[in-house]
Amino acid sequence: MTDSLKGMKRTDYCANFNTENIGQEITVFGWVQRQRDLGNLIFIDLRDRTGIIQLSFNDKTDREIFARAQSVRSEYVVAATGVVAKRESVNKDIPTGEIEVIVNDFRIVSKAKTPPFEIEKSEKVGDETTLKYRYLNLRNEKLTKNILMRHKIARIAREYFYDNDFIEIETPMMIKSTPEGARDYVVPSRIHNGKFYALPQSPQIYKQLTMIAGFDRYIQLARCFRDEDLRADRQPEFTQIDLEMSFVDCDDIMDMAEGFISRLMKETIDVEIQSPLPRMTFAEAMNSYGSDKPDTRFGMLIQDLNEWAGKTDFAVFKNTVEDGGSVKAIVARDCASIYTRKKIDKLTEHAKGIGAKGLAYIRWADEAPNCSFAKFLKDGELEALLSQLDVHQGDVVFIVSDKTRKALTIMGALRLIVAKELDIIPQDKWNYLWITEMPFFEQDEETGEWVAAHHPFTMPMEESIQYLDTDKSKVKAQAFDLVLNGTELSSGSMRITDVELQTKMFELLGMEQEEIDAKFGFLVDAYHYAAPPHGGMGIGLDRLAMLICKADSLRDVVAFPKVQNASELMSGAPSYIDDVQLDELGIDLKASDKNE
Repeated sequence: MTDSLKGMKRTDYCANFNTENIGQEITVFGWVQRQRDLGNLIFIDLRDRTGIIQLSFNDKTDREIFARAQSVRSEYVVAATGVVAKRESVNKDIPTGEIEVIVNDFRIVSKAKTPPFEIEKSEKVGDETTLKYRYLNLRNEKLTKNILMRHKIARIAREYFYDNDFIEIETPMMIKSTPEGARDYVVPSRIHNGKFYALPQSPQIYKQLTMIAGFDRYIQLARCFRDEDLRADRQPEFTQIDLEMSFVDCDDIMDMAEGFISRLMKETIDVEIQSPLPRMTFAEAMNSYGSDKPDTRFGMLIQDLNEWAGKTDFAVFKNTVEDGGSVKAIVARDCASIYTRKKIDKLTEHAKGIGAKGLAYIRWADEAPNCSFAKFLKDGELEALLSQLDVHQGDVVFIVSDKTRKALTIMGALRLIVAKELDIIPQDKWNYLWITEMPFFEQDEETGEWVAAHHPFTMPMEESIQYLDTDKSKVKAQAFDLVLNGTELSSGSMRITDVELQTKMFELLGMEQEEIDAKFGFLVDAYHYAAPPHGGMGIGLDRLAMLICKADSLRDVVAFPKVQNASELMSGAPSYIDDVQLDELGIDLKASDKNE
């Protein structure tokens, strides 16, 4: 039998008490983190979501209460009433380390089996076990703090946007399937057999309709779903701090977001973020960092060697330049002793794994630099290259040649790999950055075709509209991304509100009028009733929480996450449904599907 809580009311949470409460009688509830039985003394570390407080039992404690304390084990749920006292042995590792509770009433509310892992050390246990028992893993102090921080971020977001006259509007979770760049999760309809709803990849169309409806400032902590491969910073379901504004331009939206970021960082981790945030064009980011989400916390910028390479007789470099490609380099300072030939060979294999044809290098460890392509150079060419790159003894240069976009992307990835290996990325910097002047179209390197780089409602820059039919490489979007320490947090843009231009954009994406009407007819029709100029963005709440908590993965800031194959180990989702449900939905599975 377990004990009743009748007559006991919690005074406060465990970690909210301090030396000012000495002499007061309090009541606390929670889980037993640890019990130490020293014979005539028993100490219990009691844990709730805020932290730990020590319960103390001694030779003056009622014998029945003392016996209960002796019987408890880790993860029992207990309740205790007692007087706060100064602790003889101070524990500086916890906020309540100067006090303890001398218990006069103690009740065992719920008993626990021995957990499959030690809660305090769950980070050392494999994911398969901790995710199966996620409700236990969430009792771990680190994960508890992460979930509480995520809650705080959500609260601050709502308060900030409410303070700026935004209206929270919920958009549907079951919508019509419309192309947004990833696969939809679909929901079969029982009433309309053969038809399906889609779970929203974003509330994009609906939030634009709220602008047409006249609400002018919309906010929602929106659940979004994308059926795509997972990675550390991606889950199939995620949350956006989603906003839309009317009668604004890009600067207005970015200014509003900056106000939120400044308030958020100050109220969560007491970091001052200076506004306005730095801005960098997409072209500048790619040319210097090889990424549209650059990590600017360290240097090692990408440098262009085309002018030098075009004059050499080294065919690999020269031919690349003549074919319209690029030769790119990064200089790793003072690391020649670290990057031995063996380590460079390993980095070369890594480079090939991400698409490089090879990796040229210059390693200046001794008096003379060791250049992997020196035998192909004429007298003075190596010296000229070293001078151009400002290379000195102790430095290492890595060089890639390929089609320009590919060379930049590869070099951008190598820049991050090298920086991590050299441990030169500052961990206490918070480098927010806007990426602007985004290309409207991207060219497929294999087919040469131009495809849209954004959703089809993005407004081109006015000066670019003239090139829609003649030169897609010159078309830029009124779009922007928010980046933090190399992670993309948000994409935003101004939206198209002109019916003719929107129809043209659909056509440029290869849609016939019949398809446009079928997928987007309701939106196009809404434009005929007058739409205000509007735009917005969605800030990834999960990624923001991950970075602020300095977590390694989104799993660490999501209560019940999915694993790599999009399954949830605790509940066993996804799962089969019975034949009765399938019949109601008008779905007939193949025998092979049923037997898998």
